[in-house]
Amino acid sequence: MSDPSPSPAAKIRRIAHLDMDAFFASVELLRYPQLKGLPVVIGGGWRKVDEELRAAQGERPLRFIPVESFPLLKDYVGRGVITTATYAARQFGVGSAMGMMKAAKLCPQAIVLPVDFSEIRKYSQLFKSTITEIAPLMQDRGVDEVYIDFTDVPGGQREGGRVLAWLIQKAIFEKTGLTCSVGVAPNKLLAKMASEFNKPNGISIVYESDLQEKIWPLHVRKINGIGPKAGEKLAKLHVHTIGELAAQDPGWLVDNFGKATGAWMHEAAWGRDDRPVVTESEPVSMSRETTFDRDLHAVRNKAELGAIFTDLCLRLGEDLQRKGYVAKTIGIKLRYDDFKIATRDQTADSYTDDGATIRRLAGQCLKRVPLEKKLRLLGVRASTLARAGEVPLADEKKDPERADSNTTDQLF
Repeated sequence: MSDPSPSPAAKIRRIAHLDMDAFFASVELLRYPQLKGLPVVIGGGWRKVDEELRAAQGERPLRFIPVESFPLLKDYVGRGVITTATYAARQFGVGSAMGMMKAAKLCPQAIVLPVDFSEIRKYSQLFKSTITEIAPLMQDRGVDEVYIDFTDVPGGQREGGRVLAWLIQKAIFEKTGLTCSVGVAPNKLLAKMASEFNKPNGISIVYESDLQEKIWPLHVRKINGIGPKAGEKLAKLHVHTIGELAAQDPGWLVDNFGKATGAWMHEAAWGRDDRPVVTESEPVSMSRETTFDRDLHAVRNKAELGAIFTDLCLRLGEDLQRKGYVAKTIGIKLRYDDFKIATRDQTADSYTDDGATIRRLAGQCLKRVPLEKKLRLLGVRASTLARAGEVPLADEKKDPERADSNTTDQLF
């Protein structure tokens, strides 16, 4: 296909979606280059075996740890889930969000490493700052992906954005040693799909004229926003590809999926998306949660649960402070051993970013949930957020419990 790049006077909208390749695993491989090319999964949290592995090395650099010394997935016991996996592991059907015990049946020989969030944050900030030095209009979409507006950036129109995408890839690799995949298209919707076309370390360019050839043959689930339930319903209606979705009458989609969703499906199938790249988006909430390796009971495991609960609250407070937010509503989330979920919220009189205050408010939420059954997961959430300094923080004189949250009647 000839390059339909316009003349300088006729710029077209070029939006990029950049996705770091197996980010969590790739960060670990920077420290453990001896594992490159091997099946590796990341997840499960720090374990005793990981601490013992590092302690046994003494002063020896991590890159010299023998491969046979690393823990294997076949020996993992617990309820952790995989955060990501190397491409060598993915060939066995292992993927993100899969239970590690299930993954062990598919790829028992995989090496298992914990997530090191401090390293993840460091490299996430580094690759993003590298991008904004070249293309400043960037929207953060999580630790490992961003949208970038190429339209008015030098090189952003050349070969549909390929030249600028290559420049950013090169700069990220030089700064971090990590690779990424980039999709460039007329909008966010198509750019996100394009970034999956040529992984890892690839660049894919999509023009409006490519819709029928490159987009319509894809499964409807490739549209970001069509989840498992909608995909299953579409399949029952004999709609499997994006092209088949585009062929449906808009009224038929509205009748089956509702006015808003049906109309959006029609627009998405035709590759239409006017959403801008937004450099700052205010978070709706922040949360911390953990899944236990074994079920815990509120009475028999009170001390252990109490320590975990307090740690989650203090970490949530640190998150708020680090990101410059305060919260007025604190909530909890419990998942029981039968997988049922309970949530409760407590709204305070004042905004806060104090971990002890969060712990007290979360403790009040606990008094309103049943605790007879064992627990699989415990989480704490802060919502009704505001920028710190724009609203008053909790006044210690008006809130004497803040100074000593342990004096309140806590369940654990």
